[in-house]
Amino acid sequence: MNKKLFAQLILIFLITQAFGLFVASELLASGIEVPTFGEDKNDVMSAIFLFVYILVFTGVLLLVMKFYKGKGMFKLLEAMIIFSTTLIVVDVLVPEAGLLFALLMVALRNILPKHVMLRNVSSIIAVVGAGALIGISLGWFPVLVFMVLLSTYDIIAVFGTKHMVTMGKAMTKNNLAFTVAMPTKEHTFEMGTGDLVIPLTFAVSLIAFSFDTSGVINLIPSVMVLFGSLVGLLWTINYSSKHVGTALPALPPQTLCMIIMFGIAMFTGLF
Repeated sequence: MNKKLFAQLILIFLITQAFGLFVASELLASGIEVPTFGEDKNDVMSAIFLFVYILVFTGVLLLVMKFYKGKGMFKLLEAMIIFSTTLIVVDVLVPEAGLLFALLMVALRNILPKHVMLRNVSSIIAVVGAGALIGISLGWFPVLVFMVLLSTYDIIAVFGTKHMVTMGKAMTKNNLAFTVAMPTKEHTFEMGTGDLVIPLTFAVSLIAFSFDTSGVINLIPSVMVLFGSLVGLLWTINYSSKHVGTALPALPPQTLCMIIMFGIAMFTGLF
């Protein structure tokens, strides 16, 4: 693997996940009321509901991409996501500055649209906000089911219908903050934010479970599954770096590695 790519990937992953766990821990400690995807956050139907929602949203997005050739609608969607997730994250750190900082992030993205570092920061904040909120809104088992469903869908969407490849190219072409850019001398690799937000969601659901049952946040299972996720992600990026132009979904190997590490945590009594 390209050493620069390797270093960028690990750094981005560690910063995102550590920041996400911190924000989630603060949200849990604050006793904030979070929205749920059903009456019971531990109900598997919550995972199915979320999965169906993503399918419908993806379908609508594909139709828009097919018939709408402008950029305004996509920029509006990006602005809404950046604003809402930044508000969640900054409210945890500096409540008085949440609204101001959220507006500033949206403004900077429009003033400096080609600034790669700013786009990456926007993407990371979006991942942290979404991962923390969804992770404490769902139980760990529904999240596990959701990951398996999403991984299966990912395989079909990349190798079968190939519409995920189409969406990825469109996101990159429109320079939207739904991917993280990792430039090297040979190529600029784009990693979808889903490859960061899904492991964070699972890790957060595990610390939320320990907090709900004991009032104490247990980070060990979360760190273990995030390590598994990183291993799966590194394998995928390593393969992609050797086969530039070949699309490969990262979530399936990530999910497999996370399930293995979670199984070890349960078997050894760490969870």
